[in-house]
Amino acid sequence: MTPALALDSVSKSFGPIEVLHGVDFDLRPGEVHALIGENGAGKSTMMKILAGYLSATDGAVRVDGEPVRFASSDDAEARGIVMIHQEFNLAEHLTVEENIFLGREMTGRFFLDHKKMQAKTAELMQSLECRVAPTRRVSSISVPDKQMVEIAKALSRNLRVLIMDEPTAVLTGSEAKVLFKQVRRLREEGAAILFTSHKLDEIMEIADRVTVLRDGEVVAHGPVADFTEDSMAAAMVGREVSDLFPPKRKGGGEVVLEASNVTSGRAVEGASVTLRKGEILGIGGLVGAGRTELVEALVGLRNRSGEVRLKGETLPAGDVAEARKRGFVYLTEDRKGAGLLLEKTLRENLTLGVLHRFAKPLIDRKAEDAALTKAIEDYDIRAPQRDMKVGNLSGGNQQKLLLAKVMLADPDVVVIDEPTRGIDIGTKQQIYELIHRLAGDGLSIIVISSEMPELIGLADRVYVMHGGKITGELEGDEVTEQNVIRLATGLSVAREDAA
Repeated sequence: MTPALALDSVSKSFGPIEVLHGVDFDLRPGEVHALIGENGAGKSTMMKILAGYLSATDGAVRVDGEPVRFASSDDAEARGIVMIHQEFNLAEHLTVEENIFLGREMTGRFFLDHKKMQAKTAELMQSLECRVAPTRRVSSISVPDKQMVEIAKALSRNLRVLIMDEPTAVLTGSEAKVLFKQVRRLREEGAAILFTSHKLDEIMEIADRVTVLRDGEVVAHGPVADFTEDSMAAAMVGREVSDLFPPKRKGGGEVVLEASNVTSGRAVEGASVTLRKGEILGIGGLVGAGRTELVEALVGLRNRSGEVRLKGETLPAGDVAEARKRGFVYLTEDRKGAGLLLEKTLRENLTLGVLHRFAKPLIDRKAEDAALTKAIEDYDIRAPQRDMKVGNLSGGNQQKLLLAKVMLADPDVVVIDEPTRGIDIGTKQQIYELIHRLAGDGLSIIVISSEMPELIGLADRVYVMHGGKITGELEGDEVTEQNVIRLATGLSVAREDAA
């Protein structure tokens, strides 16, 4: 079968740095082809070449076997090649309907036919089992719903090839299954689909073929039936990753954070939490359970009632600056939107939160550079150039930089919300080791995670939330998937001593 879209010995260089080295890859009609690899392996560059956002330095792009040179992504889209980006490509101030039809608006006799576009939008969103109204502004909807809008926008095109860059990174398991239903429909209709994900169980479920990219080269490819999750992971990182989590060493020091009967709007009700020195505390629950809202209330990012005591002293409500001053910091789940300035350099991002330390009164650039050198070494931040924009780093290296940034404040307590979202398995292992090392140094850590293995593998103790309330506390051998799920759905955990 002639591939619908292919790369033939494609290389790509940015200045003197070559990031793709003679890559061969093809997408066939009626097939899902998974592209996997660590962050920084070259996947995004490869997808952007396929979709016309970048041009190859060497080699050829072929459509239906014929060499082409896309002038732009619009040129590729005119040939039926559509890409869903990992980073949202939405106009926040426009409505869902206006985003889906932006640049392809339906018109009546004289004016735009909003009625027709809204009806089509409602149909698309219904197919994705997403209840967001077509007239809602995108700025007012949740991150998972924004992803569904991106997917609906792609499905509204007359596509032959669909390229999906981490489409499930912000989706729940049930939302991902809805997406897979649409992927299978497109496959049955003859579309060629490229699918990327760091969730290897998803690859096993949805893909027909797999290509593994490492350091800009194809290191493995073939039918998905020829792979296991372990073999894919090993090919991605070039080593065995069976011991993903470091062995737990329970933190048993004094209580450093104590919250009693914390309530915040409708999101959190009557939550009480304790955290000990050197402990990794997990907070689990389904999306919408109030996990992030709880820690935002604790750290002062939202108003709350109830008492929070940090190292024995009462912490005022709604005062994040005071919490930070006392050594309580928060590493956001939205590293690109709220954690980092993507257009600034590594140095500028690293020192921004504690810039007063480097002002004498002018900014001491040498001191900043020394801090960056130490952060790069301590957190294994891999950047081709120190003065590059942070937006050009891989997701894993952005996350390591964000961790280094909050740690520069010398905190005693740090909240890490979704520590490895959108990060490859090799970098996940590094992040877990960093968290484990910090706890071993006496730091108290709260981890919020939607990934069950992560919660179970990292945390010494876990609070589980449902409907804004803490429904249970698990410790030691009680921290199991079954127990977390029961508490997350509002059920109780059966304990042997309950009788």
